[in-house]
Amino acid sequence: MKSQDILLLLKLVSLHKQEQQIEGDHISRAWPLDWQDWEVIEEEQSEPDDLLLPERKFGTNEFIASLYTARKLEVETGISKSQINLSLNRCIEIGLAKKDRKIGIPRANVRALFEFIVFGIKYVFPTKPQEITRGIATAFAAPVLKEKLMSTGEYVPIWPDAKGNTKGQAVEPLYKSAVHAVRRDPEMYSMLALVDAIRIGQPREKSLAVELLKQHLGVSG
Repeated sequence: MKSQDILLLLKLVSLHKQEQQIEGDHISRAWPLDWQDWEVIEEEQSEPDDLLLPERKFGTNEFIASLYTARKLEVETGISKSQINLSLNRCIEIGLAKKDRKIGIPRANVRALFEFIVFGIKYVFPTKPQEITRGIATAFAAPVLKEKLMSTGEYVPIWPDAKGNTKGQAVEPLYKSAVHAVRRDPEMYSMLALVDAIRIGQPREKSLAVELLKQHLGVSG
């Protein structure tokens, strides 16, 4: 397994949620107003119109399948098409993903993904805060957790990024293109920040992150 596999699986989760938000001839998104911690770069920001291909109708299996092509996933995640195909094959082989029986698109096995993140990710993909720099807030400093936890230090964890708005301790992203992926999708930002809270957080931070991640992944029980 490679770190880009987790990034891609989280994107599959986010796309599945987007499918459920398709209404009529558009995609309805209730994106939060406070999810950005960077200077806006328009070309990196995905809008509903970006997802509409003229020859396909919203809500059809053909349209939904178009969201899962290697080219589209490359645009959304920053992972190359060749690596996306390799990643999907790995995930399917070990049971972290499977093909949708109706339309053949890849789906994340959310329970298996949740269990791996909770019990294994900090050992397989360890990290810890490093030098002070500027970047995008992650873990307990990100919007998904910021109002629920008090910072215990002078500097918060951030992903290094020249256009980020927060000064803090650098944390290596789960994968090098994570910053690109979160700029296009607030759900990705939330889930990757929760993953970081599990990777580097203290017990209280980790416990809350686990519960929130369970909700975001849609894991029941």
